[in-house]
Amino acid sequence: MSGKPAGLRTNILICLGSAILMDLSMHVGLLGIAASEGRVGDPGRIAAQVVSGIGFLGAGTIMQARGAVIGLTTAATIWVVAAIGMVVGAGLYVEAVGSAALVTIVLTGLGRVELKLLNRRRSVSATIRVIPGTSFDEVAQLLATHDIQIQSKKVFDHADDRTYELQLNGPAKQFDVAIGALMRREDILSVQFD
Repeated sequence: MSGKPAGLRTNILICLGSAILMDLSMHVGLLGIAASEGRVGDPGRIAAQVVSGIGFLGAGTIMQARGAVIGLTTAATIWVVAAIGMVVGAGLYVEAVGSAALVTIVLTGLGRVELKLLNRRRSVSATIRVIPGTSFDEVAQLLATHDIQIQSKKVFDHADDRTYELQLNGPAKQFDVAIGALMRREDILSVQFD
């Protein structure tokens, strides 16, 4: 619904695949019982591989964009959907329905709460290292574009860089956006918000 890399079809396929593999995992250990009255395989073996395999799939959705990590919620969603699929495959339908309802509440209901928190204003300390001679006006303009106000400023000139130590105030969600915009500039060496 949010246009993320793992949409509804992806999550359905992950859940279905996990359910099939869990069902197979449980039955593989029982196949030999009829033939030789003993276990042929470990029923947890395939299930264990699903858990680690889904971790790799989730890792692919996490992207690092010059200082800003995105996709963690998508990766966590993939992982929990796989777990729900495994619970379905194991035949534990009540647990699966309860887990699915809880995940839905977390993803939809808490999204609104998170949005309200991100729109709140907050104060942060920032350290921005730039190439010597970089005008502070350009940095200030970029921050102002993102509705971030500069409360105080200290400038330290070194042989290989100029460091701005700033006290900033603005909407919480804008700080990550501002970091990305700053890091795209050639004259910015590093940005750290505390």
